[in-house]
Amino acid sequence: MQRSIKVKTDYKNSRVKQPSIALNLVGKWKLPLALSMLAFALIWRLSDISPRHEAIQEAQETIWESSSQVTLDLTLPENEMQAPIEEAQATPMDSDEQWKTFTIKSGDNLAYYFQEAGLDSKAVQEVLSLGKDAQHLKRIYPDQTLRLLANDDGQLQALQFDIDPLTTLIVQRQDDGYLKSHIEDKPLEKRIAFGGAQIFDSFFVAGKQAKLDDALIMELAQVFAYDIDFANDIQPSDSFKVLFEEYFVNGVKVGNGPIMAAEFVNNGKPYRAVRYTDASGVSSYYSPNGQSLKKAFIRTPVQYTRISSHFNLHRKHPVLHKIRAHKGVDYAAPTGTPVKAAGSGKVVFVGKKGGYGNAIILQHGTKYTTLYGHLSRFAKIKNGTAVKQGQVIGYVGSTGLASGPHLHFEFRVNGVHHDPLKVALPQDEGISSKAKKQFLAYSNNLLRMMESQGKVLIAAND
Repeated sequence: MQRSIKVKTDYKNSRVKQPSIALNLVGKWKLPLALSMLAFALIWRLSDISPRHEAIQEAQETIWESSSQVTLDLTLPENEMQAPIEEAQATPMDSDEQWKTFTIKSGDNLAYYFQEAGLDSKAVQEVLSLGKDAQHLKRIYPDQTLRLLANDDGQLQALQFDIDPLTTLIVQRQDDGYLKSHIEDKPLEKRIAFGGAQIFDSFFVAGKQAKLDDALIMELAQVFAYDIDFANDIQPSDSFKVLFEEYFVNGVKVGNGPIMAAEFVNNGKPYRAVRYTDASGVSSYYSPNGQSLKKAFIRTPVQYTRISSHFNLHRKHPVLHKIRAHKGVDYAAPTGTPVKAAGSGKVVFVGKKGGYGNAIILQHGTKYTTLYGHLSRFAKIKNGTAVKQGQVIGYVGSTGLASGPHLHFEFRVNGVHHDPLKVALPQDEGISSKAKKQFLAYSNNLLRMMESQGKVLIAAND
């Protein structure tokens, strides 16, 4: 009976760009990701859990209670196919006592700190005229660090300014008497961290309990988006494990990197993924045996609130009030919600099409076509336009024979309609035979690491 209880919907499929490390971090660089996730971060408790289910949940919580994130002191074996993170050598700090170090405070300006360092009035303009790199000094913010070195005559000899946790502006006076500037990357240390949790109330809450940040939670959902519908499929006692990168500068964590390996158990079925970078530098996620997790098509080309009508060849039409085959799926969504191409292909029809209203038909190779109906308007496309999977092609509406705003989505194979929610989707290419041996060794190592850390977590909470 436990599996019949669904976790309340708190997640909608969406393609989210992974923020940079600097943006994932402190103060002015941290984008308010929580606002973008407000719609699904509303936490609903399961009000209809039976006493029996509560007892089961209580027993499970003894294992997964306060599931946490653990930083691993482990080093992955060298993989020449995996692109390493560049570690630039920072310019060593001059030990001369004339160095003056300042922490930027609210309301202060650059001229104030130059004056405090004993620099002459021309120094500010001399630095700001150096070019693009020095323009960072026109936008200083509280808590940034500025270091200045002046000679006895009040002339600037060197400047170091922390633009963000990863980069520093360096200005130095050359032998010819002129200043020269450049941007330097700080030495970056990469570590592997583990996080895991069991889902009781919502996927988002479980992610937070595992101490994953918003971007990692969204990335985890995106990794398995082709196999799991995170709006409808999540069940009580589903669970996940994640290995991901953490970045440190001088021992201080400055952000998270990508997910390296993950496991998601949905309705008792495990799904596993490993991130791998091929020889051309392209990173993607694969199953443990090297098959691409990315399908040639996505099942849900719109962020929807509910499925208002399923594929049904004997459905009674809501407007015509007579039996009329419904050869697609209707995704209810507000007018103006972006509609994405389910797969890469080209536009073969865009315009008004009878009861479909404003419609788009895409051709994907010689075998597949997809149709998008009742649109309020189109993106900038026309017949013959090539589109990529996930590209916005139109917007939800209620044109044609529609009782309310929704996307009518059809999937055809060799001209025959198939249920978009059930049709077998072709996969992208997997790991090449040439790289297969190396990938399998790399994959097995990551999965063993993730499995061992999962056991440590369970034992710690037992």
